[in-house]
Amino acid sequence: MISEYQLRILPQQAYNEQTVKDYIAHTYGLDIRTIHAVRVLKRSIDARQRQIFVNLSVRAYINELPADDEYVHTDYPNVEGRPPVVVVGAGPGGLFAALRLIELGFRPIVVERGKDVHSRKKDIARISREYSVDPESNYSFGEGGAGAYSDGKLYTRSKKRGNVDKILSVFCQHGASTAILSDAHPHIGTDRLPRVIENMRNTILRSGGEVHFETKMTGILIEKDRVAGIECEGGTAFRASAVILATGHSARDVYRWLYNNQIEIEAKGIAVGVRLEHPAELIDQIQYHNKNGRGRWLPAAEYSFVTQVDGRGVYSFCMCPGGFVVPAASGPEQVVVNGMSPSGRNGRWSNAGMVVELHPEDIAHQPPSPLLMMEFQEQLERLAWQQGGMRQTAPAQRMADFVKGKLSYDLPSSSYSPGLISSPLHFWLPEFIGQRLRKGFEQFGRQSHGFLTDEACVIGVETRTSSPVRILRDKETLQHIRIQGLFPCGEGAGYAGGIVSAAIDGERCAEKAAKLLQ
Repeated sequence: MISEYQLRILPQQAYNEQTVKDYIAHTYGLDIRTIHAVRVLKRSIDARQRQIFVNLSVRAYINELPADDEYVHTDYPNVEGRPPVVVVGAGPGGLFAALRLIELGFRPIVVERGKDVHSRKKDIARISREYSVDPESNYSFGEGGAGAYSDGKLYTRSKKRGNVDKILSVFCQHGASTAILSDAHPHIGTDRLPRVIENMRNTILRSGGEVHFETKMTGILIEKDRVAGIECEGGTAFRASAVILATGHSARDVYRWLYNNQIEIEAKGIAVGVRLEHPAELIDQIQYHNKNGRGRWLPAAEYSFVTQVDGRGVYSFCMCPGGFVVPAASGPEQVVVNGMSPSGRNGRWSNAGMVVELHPEDIAHQPPSPLLMMEFQEQLERLAWQQGGMRQTAPAQRMADFVKGKLSYDLPSSSYSPGLISSPLHFWLPEFIGQRLRKGFEQFGRQSHGFLTDEACVIGVETRTSSPVRILRDKETLQHIRIQGLFPCGEGAGYAGGIVSAAIDGERCAEKAAKLLQ
């Protein structure tokens, strides 16, 4: 017999399968020897009150054994000799597009400007050690995209639950922990995600697809409003009747090429702000209402804040419990910060982006330009670089000082490895960002006692929350509104907001490309 139960239990009771078995047997009057296995379907923590509970949806196998697999496997056939589809970019949108094309019997040719996921790690380390950024191999560019070395968070608000489950299953099939299938906020971890990405690449190659690293697209081949392939540096061209453009939110050269070649794009709203870092122990104490922190049974605490200030949203973004702040610039004369966590989430600090919603009309510009928001990002990143001493040192300020509008004479210790420099962010951030952040922090401090503190550090700037440009496409066919066979895809095209949503969009674009070619 298979039975499902909705449990609300103490953290120590949810600790492992055996303690959950014990609870079910005691509560429902079962002989524990008959419960052969328990699988957690969904898991979330309720920390709203002083007594913390864990909510579990579980499936108990009573007097029978569970099925071998916890997730649905996907078969990938050999596609050698099949019609090609060029996929530009090896982030989640591009990788999942390539895998879905193989399922449908088409041969993906993946073209990635950066290096493979392991080689790019050396270039990322060089940013902190030498303060130099390789414009083709960094936290944004390379196999796995911006998500490979920024946490691997798999939470999405997408309502396409079937698609989300498929994406999570594909991750599990390629080496991710099956815990992502049940956690309310699934997370692979920066330390584990590269291996999963490498396994995906091996599936593509084993099935007859191609993956080309350090191959930068310089233009799209268009013949009579139909795509014919792409051109790359060095004169290499890849010909195909369908191109999936999944270049990520930081490929500014791609946006400029589209604009200069009269390919329809538009400016898109973004969110801009700072990265806020607290001691992890303090966040644990606040969120779990306990001076002793999380204790033995609970994970590093998360938080989520959102409010409206002067008609614009102010909210936390990409919260990284037990994580660290990283330098995420993708070119010279930029300081950009982001956050990530290892799978154990056991670091000394916790951080989150704290950002303000911006619309194109918030930025004065005459005449209006589709590149308006991108150029604003660039200006702010250059300003942060200047404030940081014209290297990857980041401008920072104690949170309480930022709200009070005064310079910090010293800074708390930080996870940001290139180092921090005290700077009056309250003064040089544009007022429509800084003032809203200050009011937001005051409100969050009232909501959560102890959150607004001089132990926390405001680090600038967080600008790469989403694409500043939308590449216009048809709602039904997902092709560009004018160019047949060109499929703008994922975060970089303005149609996704994270790893899972980009992966879903990649699969959808692959399906539409296959339909076109059929």
